[in-house]
Amino acid sequence: MASSRASESKFETLSKFWPIPKKAVCEARPRTRAQLEYFQRADTESLHEIFNKYASKEEGGERFMTYHDFILRYLRVLEEGDYNEETLHFFGSAIDTSRDKKISFPEFQAFEALLCLPDAMYALAFQIFDRAGNGYITSDEFVKIIKHTVLHEKMPFNFESEFLRLHFGKDLQRKVTYAEFTQLIHDFHDEHALQAFMSLDKDNNGYINAVDFQRIMLSLKSPLLTTFVKENLVTVAVGGEKQRQVSYAYFMAFISLLTNVELIKKIYLVASENNPKKEITKEELLYEAQGFAQITPMEVDILFHLVGLRHQTGRVMYDDLLAISPMEGKQTPYSVKMQVAEENIRLEQPVERGILIQVAESIYRFGLGAIAGAVGATAVYPIDLVKTRLQNQRTGSMVGELMYKNSFDCFKKVLRHEGPLGLYRGLLPQIVGVAPEKAIKLTMNDLMRDKLTRTDGSLPLWAEMISGGTAGASQVIFTNPLEIVKIRLQVAGEIVGKRQVSALAVVRDLGLFGLYKGSRACFLRDISFSAIYFPAYSHAKKFFADDSGYNAPHTLLLSATMAGVPAAALPTPFDVIKTRLQVQARTGQTTYTGVTDCIRKLYKEEGGSAFWKGTPARVFRSAPQFGVTLLTYELLQRLLYVDFGGRRPEGSSVRKTSLDDVISRHPDHIGGYRLATATFDGMDTKFGLCLPRTRVSA
Repeated sequence: MASSRASESKFETLSKFWPIPKKAVCEARPRTRAQLEYFQRADTESLHEIFNKYASKEEGGERFMTYHDFILRYLRVLEEGDYNEETLHFFGSAIDTSRDKKISFPEFQAFEALLCLPDAMYALAFQIFDRAGNGYITSDEFVKIIKHTVLHEKMPFNFESEFLRLHFGKDLQRKVTYAEFTQLIHDFHDEHALQAFMSLDKDNNGYINAVDFQRIMLSLKSPLLTTFVKENLVTVAVGGEKQRQVSYAYFMAFISLLTNVELIKKIYLVASENNPKKEITKEELLYEAQGFAQITPMEVDILFHLVGLRHQTGRVMYDDLLAISPMEGKQTPYSVKMQVAEENIRLEQPVERGILIQVAESIYRFGLGAIAGAVGATAVYPIDLVKTRLQNQRTGSMVGELMYKNSFDCFKKVLRHEGPLGLYRGLLPQIVGVAPEKAIKLTMNDLMRDKLTRTDGSLPLWAEMISGGTAGASQVIFTNPLEIVKIRLQVAGEIVGKRQVSALAVVRDLGLFGLYKGSRACFLRDISFSAIYFPAYSHAKKFFADDSGYNAPHTLLLSATMAGVPAAALPTPFDVIKTRLQVQARTGQTTYTGVTDCIRKLYKEEGGSAFWKGTPARVFRSAPQFGVTLLTYELLQRLLYVDFGGRRPEGSSVRKTSLDDVISRHPDHIGGYRLATATFDGMDTKFGLCLPRTRVSA
């Protein structure tokens, strides 16, 4: 009990330094004007359970975490096998408010609350600098931390400058509060850059050369540099001239440009009327930038010079700004919280789309599906022909009835007797029919998935199967006429000496109702196929997606092909029945009056194995066909993407760090601790406060 009371007292003391709200505001956009989005904190019981799991030290009946337990084993912000000992001590003592090299549960819980605060990065940085834990920073504490940074190691900071006296007084005895520290750390980087420029300006004429400019930027401003900017530092500084010198004004404008890229993005969107694909001229951007004192004409000149290294249009697009944006792809607690809030708002308040937009989206999908279906059908048509001829082959008493021993034998004989073009007999009506067939299947599946998707973005398995089954049923209006014409053309080559039959002749012979002969079996086959295929494809895509949720083309092909194996094999009996009903029986062959009659006679005359005839050929045809079809469909959606206000195809883009399962990189990181990695990394990317993480600093 005494230990418990002591812990409660300590917790009350900590709360004076770190406000501990019941819910931490996430700086999210309000759902309504009166309602804000919150980031839910962890409950005390769950936190205690996790704390005890990692706490390796016990004193007086109370458990404690060591710095090693907390930083290396729990947070994992340093690598356990290779870490900088002094950085470990700085990080650990930032949480250890009593500075006794032990982290109690109240301190553990208080830090979880701190991570939820809007200014978590500043608060964490302040605690690192506040070595004594007094709630303020002395000049000695500031100097000690700065000397440990990678920045100081690369380009030493002059601590004898007037900068320290301005903040800590002429005798350096003034103590800096938290609010003052937030400005101090901001001003420090500008001062460091100024000192670096002056030290390399050997002639004191306000210029440095391009190589020195690159050195300063890489050493002190690396967190602001994207790969594209890093690769072009000297090029943009030289500007196409020989011996180009970089003035101090250009140097500061370049840094200011990179610092203000997020603001420039907003200015661009105003100028482009929120169209990220619109090209904006320098004059248009300058006109909109007049209302922002932070953006100067020189910064705009540098921006367009950088963009000119990407393309020579003389205009800028949103993608150009992403290429130079230092925060693009980087995490800070603010960006993560904003993404979570925006995702939740989007899911809870889906955009209402007009009927015309939805119709346009269906037409768009139909067109892409038609192209994809034609490509897939052409790729595997020879296998389809072999499958059909094997399924039509009867085993009975008729002499010469067995023309083919197996799929390979059928392929060889067709090639020998009918030539390479014989493998594509009936291809034209197949392409004509398969375009709308695959188009309506893919369109209906996407449409049904959109309608059945829950508000949280999930889609249960039953809904996936209904979506697929509906897609399969809808395609029969195109499938049945196509199949019966194709089958009769494919088997026509088996009759030696018979004049070639045209598709038009087959259609005239069958008539309108004859084109739908065997439609019941076709329904059974296509519904079962699609109800199996599309859920299997969706789950295979998720399985093969990378850590960011993106599917590369080869994973799309693999997923689509694998899903086609069970989807093609299991409905084979329905396909055999459909084939027997649709093929024109020759003299002496059994005829069928319907599905039930076909099942009965087929089983009686040829046995149960007859229902699985052509299964290998069907699998080898359908699996790669749908692999090529879905790959083409997905890539066309990416290449010819049109935003209709709905959801993008799953796996078509890198998933943002906005979903709960991505934030929680460790199952024991709950509540505010889900933002721990982003907060520690944010100190590097936002403040440039780069403490060495390994034994030898990079």
